[in-house]
Amino acid sequence: MKRLFGTDGMRGEAGRFPLDAATIRTAGRSLARHLAEKLGRAPRVVTGRDTRESGAWIERAFLEGALAGGATEAVSAGVITTPGVAYLARALPADAGVVISASHNPYHDNGIKIFAPTGRKLDDATERLIEADIYAAFDQGAAAPERLAENAVVLGQRLAEGAGLRVAELRALYLDYLSGEVAAGLNVEGLTVVLDCANGAASKLAPALFSLLGARVVSTADAPDGRNINRDCGSLHTDVLQRRVVEEGVHLGVAYDGDADRALFVDGRGQLVDGDATLWVLAKRMQERGELEGDRVVATVMSNIGLEIALRSRRIELLRTDVGDKYVLEELLRTRSTLGGEQSGHIIFPRLSLAGDGMLTTLNLLRAVVESGQPLAELTEGFRRYPQVLVNVRVREKLPFDEVEEVARASREVRERLGEGGRLLLRYSGTEPLARVMIEGQSQEEIDGLAGELAAVIRRSLGEG
Repeated sequence: MKRLFGTDGMRGEAGRFPLDAATIRTAGRSLARHLAEKLGRAPRVVTGRDTRESGAWIERAFLEGALAGGATEAVSAGVITTPGVAYLARALPADAGVVISASHNPYHDNGIKIFAPTGRKLDDATERLIEADIYAAFDQGAAAPERLAENAVVLGQRLAEGAGLRVAELRALYLDYLSGEVAAGLNVEGLTVVLDCANGAASKLAPALFSLLGARVVSTADAPDGRNINRDCGSLHTDVLQRRVVEEGVHLGVAYDGDADRALFVDGRGQLVDGDATLWVLAKRMQERGELEGDRVVATVMSNIGLEIALRSRRIELLRTDVGDKYVLEELLRTRSTLGGEQSGHIIFPRLSLAGDGMLTTLNLLRAVVESGQPLAELTEGFRRYPQVLVNVRVREKLPFDEVEEVARASREVRERLGEGGRLLLRYSGTEPLARVMIEGQSQEEIDGLAGELAAVIRRSLGEG
């Protein structure tokens, strides 16, 4: 059976399996039923969505399914960030928080992410049960969706009761948490920030939060129309934000993605401050305050070796995981570390939240700026991003690299030549027949040559011919 849930939930094109209305209802009903079996009572579910035009009907279909599956209450927070839903699942409390979002993907995609009340993503075992129910319903054809539709009028009435009241309440609860608890004692008066809201879930929330705290806010990409989410804006398209920060002479810029679980920054000089540079700034501050447990930071294999070298200069250890904030969180909890994240801007502070939260990250970065009295550009000094090259090689089969003698030998030689001033990451694509050769080092010319040599060895040994 093909897995529907990946490391970041279930995602695809809205309206097509598995994001068609019938399958979504089945997923909602399955979640409620399995939660009821685990809890021994009817579960409560809270949902939220980003600004895609498909979000409202997908959310409604899921809630209808959850109520049909026995949920005692299924409420929507409307348009809200992914970490906002994760927070509400804990604060209400609810037995599950469900986010309708495809994060940084274009508008025609959507997805379903499910959080436990702890703020962690749903456990793999329950995801497998939901997948089994979806495929069982699919095999039965239209019978299950039709049985569900018999109760559509009653379910619709239950969903409508108090909907307008709860949406405003739930969003306010999340903003109160950020402004009153996370930002307690933080004074950002006098700071001017440009917020790129990606025409997504942060479009109203982020400007409201930072204005409330006293910053002068200039917001862009904050007029979602259902189709412009992430379009030439947000964390994947920071060039416009970088120019605007310089042109307007502001202190810094922030770029969120569609569901605002990540944030990238731009310093006053217009330079991009990615997740690696953000971890560097935050790790220094936390270490100075005695808050960096074990002098450890958790990041993924994609973080630049420059971060590892910079942290080493402060005697901070960098622990690496597979790509995905799910794996970063697992390592944070396993080692009881207090800071982790990804180059893409997912930053996790497990003592505050188990979900990556772009606005929470922004608050912590602003606190570092305010308390140090230094601009962001100076706080990132000491971190140097090393040159990087990535070469893809099409392969006929994905044998373990260490079992192919010529490849294993060539890889060892590359690592020896790089020494501690460079890094080789050799892995297969998860979706294509490709071997990926990624090398970082002090000289672009040197790593280009090494990557070409290793790629040629892989092509001879494993290539398609």
